[in-house]
Amino acid sequence: MYRHPNADPSAWTGADLDDDRSWCHELDDRARSEIDAALGRVQADDLDLSRIGPAEFPLPSLTPTLASIADQLARGRGFAVLRGLPVQRYELDELERIYWGLCSHLGTGITQNSDASLIHYVTDGALRPNQGRRGVGNPARASLHVDLTDVASLLCVRQAPDNPKSWVASSTRVHNELLSRHPEVLPLLYEGFEWDRLDEHGEGESPTTGYRVPVFSEAQGLVSCRYNRFWMAKAPQRRGGALHEEASRAFDIFDEIADEARFELDFGPGDIQFINNYVVLHGRDAHAEVADENAKRLLLRIWLDVDDARPVSDEAVVRYGIVRHGRLGWTVDQYRAGQHLGAHARHGDGRPVVATTTGAAERG
Repeated sequence: MYRHPNADPSAWTGADLDDDRSWCHELDDRARSEIDAALGRVQADDLDLSRIGPAEFPLPSLTPTLASIADQLARGRGFAVLRGLPVQRYELDELERIYWGLCSHLGTGITQNSDASLIHYVTDGALRPNQGRRGVGNPARASLHVDLTDVASLLCVRQAPDNPKSWVASSTRVHNELLSRHPEVLPLLYEGFEWDRLDEHGEGESPTTGYRVPVFSEAQGLVSCRYNRFWMAKAPQRRGGALHEEASRAFDIFDEIADEARFELDFGPGDIQFINNYVVLHGRDAHAEVADENAKRLLLRIWLDVDDARPVSDEAVVRYGIVRHGRLGWTVDQYRAGQHLGAHARHGDGRPVVATTTGAAERG
């Protein structure tokens, strides 16, 4: 257990983001023109998402901004917003290519649901993909949590009519506050919990991880976080049990501190969020249900592998232990090669195998 307060830039409060808005970036007319030109190029070449990378989607004037966002994600606050994409100009298939092309400058896209989608439609409407028992897109309040990959991105195409606030909070700050105010819960959080796979596991895979994934872990003096109360609380129910009282108390304290430190922001059409899941939690207010399909809240989401997102203590467990199951967690290259139709490679204890930089399996 790491027993020192983290002083790196990821340990912020909501007031810090309010005072210094360097996390917010705006597209200018030149960047929008380059986006249109890049879209025209990939359309002319009839490229699907899996074949669009930075070279196919060049954005010369936006490159410094994207480099700044990448640096903020990996070594800064772990959160950034890019605003000003004129989403009303484009059809959904065009928005997919634009969004994917932008994100390709920041990392490697991975599949994220039972349909092996490279882009997930976050909605409660007809465009919602197959996603097991996950509640993604439901109108109910989404408590602060992490997604399953290194970096998550969301593009707002259409917000709900009552305009729910988005939330972000620093999990590094939560760790510091727990260390100061409730150190007694940290050993349990460092020990970790099994995660349920919410019926998206593949044939021959267990319905839970089968191993504990630490909520907090440390590498190179930096703390990382993997917290999603829903996924952890569901795992013991598979055996007819429930989350034990000590864990429930720890989660209640975690949630209370995270809510204290959260930052609330408007998230409107054309806004893109980028979130480092090792240091930033995200959530949102509830919103009213809408019957009209054309008025329903609609976001696009991309999950990215980013090798320098955060040093982690065990890549197989902390980085990949919650995402590599079923048709989730396959990189775009693996998707293009058809590997998502098979099974993830695993160690004898069920942990996912980590690929080396040469692409070979490192079984450890």
